[in-house]
Amino acid sequence: MRKVVKAVCIGLGFVCFGLGAVGVVLPILPTTPFLLAAAFFFANGSERFHQWFVSTTLYKRYIEQAVKKSMDRKSKRNMLVTLGIIFLIGIIFSPLFAKIIILVIAAFHFYYFLFRVKTAPQENETIAAAEAE
Repeated sequence: MRKVVKAVCIGLGFVCFGLGAVGVVLPILPTTPFLLAAAFFFANGSERFHQWFVSTTLYKRYIEQAVKKSMDRKSKRNMLVTLGIIFLIGIIFSPLFAKIIILVIAAFHFYYFLFRVKTAPQENETIAAAEAE
């Protein structure tokens, strides 16, 4: 029974990984939730596949900073601008009750990323600080 569960987790990991990869190209499909699900499924399915997944460019580009709960200033700004645009579109084209829900969700997103996720120095800031010493 345990082998069946592991096989299902590995299969779901690859499905989520594929959907996340497609989400990079298609803005309509979210990337991060699928890649987070893939990380979960690979971690529960196989150590080998999990190690492979965390070494991929997709993981490093879209998930690694969120897992470490720190983002550089540019990534954080780009993400917040994108979220703001998406939430604004949702607010414009939805009825009143949905606007309220979207505003609450947006407030939690902005609070979390502004105050709970640390802002790490960018690489060029780190290099400049090291050269100054």
